Amino acid sequence: MVLVMGAGAVGCFLGGLLQASGQSVVFVGRSRVLEPLATHGLTLTDLDGRQNTIAADDLRLFSDLPSEPPVVTLLCVKAGATLAAAQLLESSLPAGSVVVSMQNGVGQAALAQSAAPSLCFLDGMVSFNIANLGDGRYHRGTAGFLAATDHPVLRPVAEAFKLQQLKLRLVADMRPIQWGKLLLNLNNPVNALSGMPLREELMQAGYRRCLAALQEEALNVLRAAAIEPAQLTAVTPQKFLRVLRLPTFLFRLVARKALKIDAKARSSMADDLSARRLTEIAWLCGQVQRLAQSVGLQAPLNARMQALVEAWPQRGVPYSPRQLTQALGI
Repeated sequence: MVLVMGAGAVGCFLGGLLQASGQSVVFVGRSRVLEPLATHGLTLTDLDGRQNTIAADDLRLFSDLPSEPPVVTLLCVKAGATLAAAQLLESSLPAGSVVVSMQNGVGQAALAQSAAPSLCFLDGMVSFNIANLGDGRYHRGTAGFLAATDHPVLRPVAEAFKLQQLKLRLVADMRPIQWGKLLLNLNNPVNALSGMPLREELMQAGYRRCLAALQEEALNVLRAAAIEPAQLTAVTPQKFLRVLRLPTFLFRLVARKALKIDAKARSSMADDLSARRLTEIAWLCGQVQRLAQSVGLQAPLNARMQALVEAWPQRGVPYSPRQLTQALGI
């Protein structure tokens, strides 16, 4: 049995694919997510036109951890809930149970391990975007893959995802992949503050300028820390900066090959801001700042972006491209 701890957009999508592949899956989440699933079932779609539907009666939905021990647990809670979720798993799962952190940011597995020392936490990564369309419908709006630290218990999981045409890469070192994903996730706050879907936002030169500035600062920090981020798109992170800075008519042409995004895609941070929920900005821009401090540098642009997101409840109005570039001071 696969336990999905944190049945949000990522948890529902990954768990749904595994169940569609014949795996037994248990979803643990909040009532605001579970109630639509109990009423409408779970429907998964993607930018390639695929669709999986699981009837409500076939879903195993829990607000608390079930007594049945899982073979593997997918930890899919937001970064701010990692410690609480890890402590709950520690009190419920057998010692040595494997838990894969499929969360944003870097270091979530290590953080969870510190709170649940009897369990085996592995790093994981979801490189694509998943949007909650409501009524139990979740949509993958960008191309991508999954990755996790290699472990024998994950081989059957990788085969199950393969049946759904989704690759799970099992690797020895997840750090480069996690930092490569974090660089892409620096668009989350830009997208959230724009109030636009991802594709529409990226077609605005001013927003791309903001993303490029955040990524360039992060790349300088990574270079100082001797960390080489993995390439997760059709071009390297360094070339991606040049692509972002192209005029829009050229960016549109190049992005057709470098980025595959449909009109439904949006960042989960945008959903969090809209619902006035705590965001993961401290684990994105904040992570860049912490790494910078560790090597004697600063990351002022990422610090400003974090402050803008945290101040959103007082503003409540999207930033135009010009307003956001001015707010960042670029």
